[in-house]
Amino acid sequence: MPNPVRIIEHLTIAMPDGVKLAARLWLPEGAETKPVPAILEYIPYRKRDGTRSRDEAMHGWFAAHGYAAIRVDMRGSGDSEGLLDDEYLPLEQEDACAVIAWIAQQSWCDGKVGMIGKSWGGFNALQVAARRPPALKAVISVCSTDDRYADDVHFMGGALLADNLWWGSAMMAWQALPPTPSLHGEGWREAWEQRLDHLPFFPAIWASQQHRNAYWRQGSVCEDWSAIAVPVFAVGGWADAYSNAIPRLIEHLPGPRLGLIGPWAHHYPHQGMPGPAIGFLEEALRWWDHWLKGQHNGIMSEPMLRAYMQERGTSDEGRNGRWIGEASWPSRLITRRPMFLSPGQLWWRPAPAAELTIRSPLWCGAGGGEWMSSGLPGEAPADQRLDDGLSLVFDSKELADRTEILGAPELVLEIASDQPTAQIHVRLCDVAPDGSSERVSYAILNLSHRDGHAEPKPLTPGVFETVRIRLNDCAHAFVAGNRVRLSIATSAWPMAWPARDQATLTVRTGEAALILPVRRPRREDAALAFPPVSMAETGPVHASGTPQAERKFSLDLIEGTAHLVVDGDAFGSAPMRFEEIATDFAHKLRREFSIRDGEPHSACQTVTHHCTLTCDGIEFRIEAEARMIADDENFEISARVRALRDWVEIADRGFHEVIPRRLV
Repeated sequence: MPNPVRIIEHLTIAMPDGVKLAARLWLPEGAETKPVPAILEYIPYRKRDGTRSRDEAMHGWFAAHGYAAIRVDMRGSGDSEGLLDDEYLPLEQEDACAVIAWIAQQSWCDGKVGMIGKSWGGFNALQVAARRPPALKAVISVCSTDDRYADDVHFMGGALLADNLWWGSAMMAWQALPPTPSLHGEGWREAWEQRLDHLPFFPAIWASQQHRNAYWRQGSVCEDWSAIAVPVFAVGGWADAYSNAIPRLIEHLPGPRLGLIGPWAHHYPHQGMPGPAIGFLEEALRWWDHWLKGQHNGIMSEPMLRAYMQERGTSDEGRNGRWIGEASWPSRLITRRPMFLSPGQLWWRPAPAAELTIRSPLWCGAGGGEWMSSGLPGEAPADQRLDDGLSLVFDSKELADRTEILGAPELVLEIASDQPTAQIHVRLCDVAPDGSSERVSYAILNLSHRDGHAEPKPLTPGVFETVRIRLNDCAHAFVAGNRVRLSIATSAWPMAWPARDQATLTVRTGEAALILPVRRPRREDAALAFPPVSMAETGPVHASGTPQAERKFSLDLIEGTAHLVVDGDAFGSAPMRFEEIATDFAHKLRREFSIRDGEPHSACQTVTHHCTLTCDGIEFRIEAEARMIADDENFEISARVRALRDWVEIADRGFHEVIPRRLV
């Protein structure tokens, strides 16, 4: 039976330099006299209001099942003191180690600590594990990565992602919010103003680091897998942007590890969209019980990797498909089978050689959806016929048998460019008999990074080179009667910023091949299942209606100009009222993109955030704007952040930076 839980709304933890970090704590009844293991989540997203409901649903559940659960605001965020300079800095990790040591010494903790986190919290759970704090015994990392350059919100394949601007400006908006006056106490206004004066220009910081250098290697645990000795449970979703790391983690980590990949977007799996969501907290509890309480409950007898094998279409629960399991990774059930390219076709055998050219309109890619999806309407890729018609397309014959793939498809191409910089956008699609095209996997590659991300080099126009392009990991079943499609384009707008030059690529077929990781089904897959979703009750929360979302694409056929507008409630969360703390929170986000074909330097992106926080009878409002343009030589990023208290302006900060383009 679940235990009664006591919640400590706010406490502080002193760091070695005297800065105090704010925390919220859930304790099972009796923990002070009979200590229990503790579970830590450590993120910069405001424990008091930003993630309050999510925290209660998860941490309250852990506490009810015999664990102390603690949610800590990182230095310089939420109700914590200090200043936040950037993401994943060594100081962030050092603070986490100090927090873990503090937890282990408390009367309610038996000295064993686990760490869980999604996104930023999933990153730092791995990074802290690599530092080996003695009390940390196990980790659950959700929607994160082992490689900060290859698989994060800033770059993909060496191309600058549009998400760098909106996420960077979102962090500026959130960091401009004040600590809660009643919790911080005297001096909260001065602390807020100091935070505003110190506000980092996040999107410019990240856009300036265009190659895989020491900046990105710091905090990338793939630099030294052996540093992580504690058990790791790596979790993610195929609709999210962070699933590639999970196969790498379970392949390379030296200690005990498990992987779980569902159909979900950027969510914990018990709140997973698209569905089916699962009883993830029960799975997490089995993990904690095994590694923190020494219970032999069979979780380590589960397959090393459990993944959702997706099919086309949806049901009442969400994505069609079934769960499969792999005892080890790489899997012995997978055979890498090449499909060879010939004009318009894919073959299971080598094809005659030919040379084909492609120069997509710069707005090709508009059907790609979001790089990082939250599962909201319009964020998933649209029918790919929108972009297939602007691409080189290669189709297989109708499949005679069901064909399942699991892992990363790879494309081996011999290509030449007529420009020194170019971008290639590759998509693997499932084409139904009615002609509709569903994206299965994709890749974007800045071709100056064809030999690696550390030292890019320009292309030599007219010279053919062999390029290997690894697509995102996926699990997909092509049913009999459907076709496999490979589409190649030279633009991925608006997901990725266009290359400096609008190049024409020439693809030489014959030996060019799409290599599919074909998996042989096994009977044991049918036994895989998860418990139904359960969570702890949350405090009284009222949402003002359903989340609002708008996504509109338009094309001026005379000017050749494309526009995309994405507008609505940020992260799909309607304005919230937290009754028990008399607090209201809302975040509106609008993004606008435009580009004119033939003019790469016409690309423009603007982002607007409106954050409103009402607490302690005071209304705080943050208005943040960011804009990005570029020419041959430079990116130009500007931003403005206004902070208001009861509609009186407290600060108006302007930012502007010109950043040299280094083959991006």
